[in-house]
Formats: sequence, C-alpha cells, structure tokens
Amino acid sequence: MVRLLKRAFVARLIIMNRNSKVFQFVVISTGIYLAFSLVLSICNISNPYLQNINLFSSIHKKEQETKEKKEESEELVGPNKPDGQAISTNFLLYHKANYLTCFQADTSQPSLPVFFQKLYEQKSGKQKRKIRIAYFGDSMIEGDLMTSTFRDSMQKMFGGSGVGFVQVKSIVSGFRMTARTSTTGSWSEVHFKNSSEKNLYLSGYAFKSGQAGFTCTNNVVNDSLALIEKSLLCGYSPQQNNLLINHTSFTFNPSAIVNRILMAKDNRQSVSIDFPASELPVYGVSFESESGVIVDNFSFRGITGVEFNRIDSNFLKAIQQANHYDLIILQYGVNLLFKPNEKNFRPYQKSISNVVGKFKNCFKDADILIVSGADRAFRYGQEYKTAVGLDSLIKIQAELAFRNEAAFFNLYETMGGPNSIVNWARSSPPLANKDYVHPNGRGAAILGSRLFLSFKREYDKYLKTTAKNNHE
Repeated sequence: MVRLLKRAFVARLIIMNRNSKVFQFVVISTGIYLAFSLVLSICNISNPYLQNINLFSSIHKKEQETKEKKEESEELVGPNKPDGQAISTNFLLYHKANYLTCFQADTSQPSLPVFFQKLYEQKSGKQKRKIRIAYFGDSMIEGDLMTSTFRDSMQKMFGGSGVGFVQVKSIVSGFRMTARTSTTGSWSEVHFKNSSEKNLYLSGYAFKSGQAGFTCTNNVVNDSLALIEKSLLCGYSPQQNNLLINHTSFTFNPSAIVNRILMAKDNRQSVSIDFPASELPVYGVSFESESGVIVDNFSFRGITGVEFNRIDSNFLKAIQQANHYDLIILQYGVNLLFKPNEKNFRPYQKSISNVVGKFKNCFKDADILIVSGADRAFRYGQEYKTAVGLDSLIKIQAELAFRNEAAFFNLYETMGGPNSIVNWARSSPPLANKDYVHPNGRGAAILGSRLFLSFKREYDKYLKTTAKNNHE
C-alpha cells in the first residue's frame, strides 16, 4: 500500500512538473509574441506578411483609418485674391489629365498668371530677358528625358537656346543626348547620398578638383548664330582662382556664397576647363542664350524631394540671387512606392511641405508647380497592376499644391490612368521599360509634349484674359 502511494505521489509530481514547464513555455512564448507585435506597431512596420502575425495590427489599422478619415475631412483652405477676398476653388480639378491647374473654379482664368506675363513680355519683345525654369525630379527625368522635349517646345515658342545647367560628373553622362561631358584627373564629390553637407547645389552635388579637367558640349542649338553664354557655377573661395578655359588663362574671384562666372559669350557650343588642385566648390556650367526660356534639369536618382530640407536656406537664397529662377517644378513620387501595399503617405506630406515652404521663401519671385508621380506597377497575383497606393499618393501631392498655392499637373492621368505603364511597356513600339516604372525615350517625349501643351493652353487663356482686360 505504501509503495502504491509513493508511486502515485511521484506520478503526481511528474505531471505537475510537466504542467509547470508547459505553463512556463506558454508564458514565455506569449511574452515573445506580445513583444514582437509591440515592436512592429511602434516601428510602424507595414509588411503585409508580418501584419498577419501582429496582435495589434487590427487595432492599429482601425486607428490609422480613423486618422486618415479625420485628415481627409479637414477643410482645404484655398488662396485669396490680392484684395483679401477668397478665390472660388475646385480641388477635384486635380483629377484632370493634360491639365495645368491652380484649382480655380473659373477655369477660363489662367494658372500661373505671373509666370505667363513674363513669357508674354519676352515673346512680344516688351522686355527681353531670361526666364529660367528649375525642373527637379528623380530617375523619371534623368538623362534630360521629358525635360528635353519640354525645353525644346518652350524655346521654339518663347525664344531661347541652350541646354542650361550641366553638372561636372553624372551617372547619366553616357546616355544624355542634350549635353556631352567628359572629365580628366581627380574629382572628389559630395552629394545627397554620401554627405550631410548643407551647401549642395540644386543638383544635389558639389565637386572639388584635384588637378582635373572638365569638357562639356551643348547639343541644344535652336539658332546656330545665337550668342551662347558659357558660365561656371561655383561656391565661395577666399582667394583668386586661375583656370584654363579653352586653353586660355582665366582669373576670377569667387567672393559670394554662390557665384555665376561668365567664361565666354559666343556661338561656340563647347567649353573646356582645366582646374588646379583647389578647395573651390564647383557645381557645373550653364549654356544659355541672352534671352528666352532656359530649362535646367535637376534629376537625382532614388530621392523623394525631402532631401532639400537639409540645404541651408541662406545658400538657396544665394542661388536665387546668382542664378534667378522664375518657375520651380517638382516631380517626385516613384521612390515612395517601393512597397506594393503602401497607402499611407501622410508623413511624407509634412516633410515635402516643408521643402515647398522653404523654396517659396528662398525663391521669392518664382512660381511653383507640383507634377504628380507617374504610373508604376507591381505584381499582384499573376499580373502587373498599378500600385494600390498611387491614388492616395497623388491626392497627397494635390493637397500639397493646393495648400501651398502652387499649380498642379496630374502626370498619372496624363499617361492614361490605371495600368497605363503596363500598356506602355507592352505597346509596339514600347513606350516604357519592362520594370513597369520608367517611360523610355519615346514615352518621355510624349509626356514632355503633353506638359508643354498644357502650358500653351494656359498661355492662350492668359492672352484672352489680357486682351479682355485691355479692351475694358
């Protein structure tokens, strides 16, 4: 009997021990699970595969949806007339394809009237001047794609010649057709991806020479007899600098924060510069006619535009003083769509809004145009389709323009809307690459032409409005 009781007691202990281990395992596993879910929620990791094992994902999703609905329900405040009266607006105009809008409900009124007044005065001969456009973007415009067609059309209509700004070195120098560049010797560079430098040029780069050379040829020639200014754009240096320009000695004193140094003014289409080893920040050269439209392409692969938050405001103001711009165009978006199921771009809106505000403050006389992201596709199941979050991104970009009294152009709808990038890539001949992200040369030319035509329509509105006001 005693033996039986002992065996029963031992068996009970074994069972209790096993239950204790099971209990400990459950507690530890649950703790790890909770901790993992908490990390996912705090870090806002939105990977769809991880969300399926996140205990808080449904709660977080509901909170996010509530927040987005609240933000969407907030009243959009439109611009005012000079006399302080509110202008009647229509935010939904951002959906229109092939349309440049400042959201005025009266669509007979031109967008960007100040900019078009400058074009009118230039074209009519009332005031011969340069009208500079800075066109910012990512890989969608690199190699001067899209901007080359836009530039060519604008210069043919309003006058002007020259490719504008060309930086010293570029990853696209091998296939950019509007300018040819080559370098010799040793160049060091800092840029958005490898430095926190606050005095980078609008290109996102700055270079320094270690006994090096730079040669550039302008291939944008609308008038072979036109005088083309070849200017060096560089930063500050405490002493005089001696260069060889086309094998001729040239001395200058770069005493300002940003300097535009006229090196030559003739009908030659190339310039060769030999630099000594120097700490002088060199940004590039510019080929410009004496008057007319100049379009500078500032492409930088892989960025979203928020990188300009780090550039010093006084430096940007110095750029405007040395190289005055009349229109700033911002075209970003593709690098925000790197997750197939991402739909929340509100954090980006705040950061890019700060950039727009900085540009408005530093480029006082320049109008601003926001060009939306183009179509891009991901594989969903067995086929490629437009990114599910693209509509949300474009609405964010339209709100950015609306709230900052900037103009807006919907590039996505202009391409053709849903799945247009897929259709472009599969057309014959193809208009886009099979990455379902980037239009090729043909497609970029179409987009550049459509953007120009939207400008032309607004200019025609300006002419009608001006003629009506003069008549009255």
